[in-house]
Amino acid sequence: MKKILVCLMLAGAMAIMAAAADVSGKWSGSFTPDSGEGHTAFVVLKQSGTNITGSAGPAADQQWTDLKGTIRGDKVTLEVKSPEDGMVYKCDLVLAGDHLKGDVTATGSGGETMKGKMDVTRVK
Repeated sequence: MKKILVCLMLAGAMAIMAAAADVSGKWSGSFTPDSGEGHTAFVVLKQSGTNITGSAGPAADQQWTDLKGTIRGDKVTLEVKSPEDGMVYKCDLVLAGDHLKGDVTATGSGGETMKGKMDVTRVK
């Protein structure tokens, strides 16, 4: 009986994981630091299971490579480093349909930090 219950629980967990949203694709929107005016944001994501890779930057033609992240349910975490100034951007986002929105914390090599919001929509 216990074996059947364990098998059913595993099958249910696998079905939930298989039904998880796929964030692969291009996303466009804004990044707004808490201390200033907003900037454009463009993200290219590729999802494999719960792992995410890709690139991000201020525009489609200005991308920072080596983006890494994960997705767990509707929670998406991303991290990418700007090659221009060395800032590491850590994003804690929530997926709602074709919309990713949430908090960003950027940390510089000297320990300075900046917080802000990112709001991007899937490019169709």
